[in-house]
Amino acid sequence: MVDTEYDKEAAPNSLIVVRNLSKGFDNSDTRIEILKNINLDLNAGETAAVIGASGIGKSTLLHILGTLDRPDSGTFIFQGKDVLLFDNKELARFRNESIGFVFQFHHLLPEFSAVENTMMPALIKGLSKKNAQEAAEEILVRVGLKDRLYYRVNKLSGGEQQRVALARALVLEPVLLLADEPTGNLDRKNSAQIHNLLLELNKELSMTLVVVTHNMELASYMSRKLTITEGQLVEISGD
Repeated sequence: MVDTEYDKEAAPNSLIVVRNLSKGFDNSDTRIEILKNINLDLNAGETAAVIGASGIGKSTLLHILGTLDRPDSGTFIFQGKDVLLFDNKELARFRNESIGFVFQFHHLLPEFSAVENTMMPALIKGLSKKNAQEAAEEILVRVGLKDRLYYRVNKLSGGEQQRVALARALVLEPVLLLADEPTGNLDRKNSAQIHNLLLELNKELSMTLVVVTHNMELASYMSRKLTITEGQLVEISGD
């Protein structure tokens, strides 16, 4: 859905409402406009893939949706709140509680166990060590790592490490999961397993899922497919 104005009553299920969002970067004496007046609605529980060539702004858009970066202009409403009005401290707390991230590179701490890595967001939120550990163990079991809970992550396979990264992203049951090339470093078998897990967890947790990917098989599983053309967000219809 691409509208020009935000109306809560007209879009009661919208988790995210973006209006006229723009983002550019300075390169020497040149200004490069990556995103130009983008409009987007994402509903609770919806799945979307952002596809296309490298350099068109997919990751930039994902970082803004995850509040890791701020746009140059535009409106960004998340669960009815204008998150662009938050200061950095408020934004960090909001991000920790509401958004999960999975990247192509795991960004795990190799000297820590699967449980210790997964506990991190819960500890940052202020949960007790006991509660954080219980939550971490539960989600690790759910993603298929029951027998790897206390393995150091540098002893795990690539597919297992990505499962730990997924568990860490989901330990606080965020309403939005953002994944940037989540299977980019995995073989076909492990990629398929991660694809299935993402879709299963999307349904189980009723979370919105946005994936940036070159993997058309993964994109085909999403209910919506989007791309960015000359800075504009375009919905791809059909198969």
